[in-house]
Amino acid sequence: VQLQASGGGLVQAGGSLRLSCADSGRSFSGYPMGWFRQRPGKERESVAAITWTGNTNYADSVKGRFTISRDNAKNTVYLQMNSLKPEDTAVYYCNGVRSMTTMSPPIGSWGQGTLVTVSS
Repeated sequence: VQLQASGGGLVQAGGSLRLSCADSGRSFSGYPMGWFRQRPGKERESVAAITWTGNTNYADSVKGRFTISRDNAKNTVYLQMNSLKPEDTAVYYCNGVRSMTTMSPPIGSWGQGTLVTVSS
């Protein structure tokens, strides 16, 4: 598995979590990376993206609450999630992205996601 997301869990509304995604195969070195999520009964959607040099973009639903970052030396992307809401409950995935503007489409295969559950 090349992309391994971790850091999910159960948190109360208003709480915080930090997700990590390790690119063990170094397949996305130099590429923009994105976080995606799939909420119950919904299609997978883009959440945030970051270029190799640190430029970022966010979905309107998470802007101001989530922060994406990356450590290129560690081939790892992070998602700091603050002020979590029940509607943020989802399985979160990371992947390379082709467009920073649309934060899609994904470049590689989907790795293992991590479940975030926000209780009200």
